Amino acid sequence: MRLLCLTDRDPADSLPALGLLAHEVSTSPLSVRVSASACSRFDAVLIDGSLDPRRARAACMSLRETGRVATVLVIAETALAALTPEWGINEFLLPTANPAEVDTRLRLLSIMESSVPDRPNVITTAGVTIDEANFTARVQRRTLDLTYKEFELLHYLAANPGRVFTREQLLSEVWGTDYFGGTRTVDVHVRRLRAKLGDHEALISTVRGVGYGFARARDAVSDSNGEGEQ
Repeated sequence: MRLLCLTDRDPADSLPALGLLAHEVSTSPLSVRVSASACSRFDAVLIDGSLDPRRARAACMSLRETGRVATVLVIAETALAALTPEWGINEFLLPTANPAEVDTRLRLLSIMESSVPDRPNVITTAGVTIDEANFTARVQRRTLDLTYKEFELLHYLAANPGRVFTREQLLSEVWGTDYFGGTRTVDVHVRRLRAKLGDHEALISTVRGVGYGFARARDAVSDSNGEGEQ
């Protein structure tokens, strides 16, 4: 495999097992922002986070913005608790990983990446950007602190701008057909989403007697803030 290692030292110092494997390894300083075109020349990018997890986190998030590239973080066991989906990595390795483990994880990662169909991981609608792969949502560059179901609901609405969905449709698509709760849970989640959208709460509109829509024309909205209408 062709690997790019972001590190400020010899890659063998951050992941000793790497020096025993037959991968083609290039290096770049951890602080350098790698372009999408540069990433496309490699099968995976290794980020050395065993010395400075904070800088490694910044590098991971920068790579996430370049597009589709498999990222592997090398991180000490004592820092594992700091890992969150926001880092946007595909895999992690401990510095003590043996050659067989490193080779297996890289090989499986390559297989998984090649089997995923090409499709956009980011949706941008009316100032709202949703990164499906990394489970993040932003409105005008402000990151929203969403629960899993709030994220799923916003993602579904934003992926279908201008359309109106009944509460039953949203319940089925977002919560699943095996969910036994009532449609009132949709109203509750919409209210919470609007609160977190702040000044942009009107992006989620209520159509009286029907349900909810996202980014609809203002003159088509019956009540942009009403909730619970049947």
